[in-house]
Amino acid sequence: MSDTYEPSPWDWVREQVEAYERSDGREGNTLLDTGLPIVVFTCRGHRSGRMRKVPVMRVEHDGRYALVGSLGGAPRNPSWVANLRAHPDDVVIQDASQRIPVSVREVDGDERSAWWDRAVTAYPPYAEYQQRTERRIPVFLAEPRPS
Repeated sequence: MSDTYEPSPWDWVREQVEAYERSDGREGNTLLDTGLPIVVFTCRGHRSGRMRKVPVMRVEHDGRYALVGSLGGAPRNPSWVANLRAHPDDVVIQDASQRIPVSVREVDGDERSAWWDRAVTAYPPYAEYQQRTERRIPVFLAEPRPS
């Protein structure tokens, strides 16, 4: 395993992560032109072992966060879903200037329904994304690790 950071191959993701981290979340803190807030999470690549940083919609409730693997309703999961499944205890969420070590787990049943509703409230297009794809969009719950 490596602590080497491997930036996203997508320019807009790489630039947003750089702006967010450089400014402690004062810049690059919304999804493109939507004005809706994001957080950035760091996870370990399931194949490379390198650290990856991903901006996602900010879906927070009582100090816990949902990480929604929508990929805009594409037929496949975003690559980071495999990273979270492989390394659920090697994740850090940056929410503005706060960096929070978390453990993640995929949620199902009533718990997933409650977090899905929160996610759709935070970012209404998630509902459309689910209709656009046959896969069930995965929802991960990120909870702070004990210090």
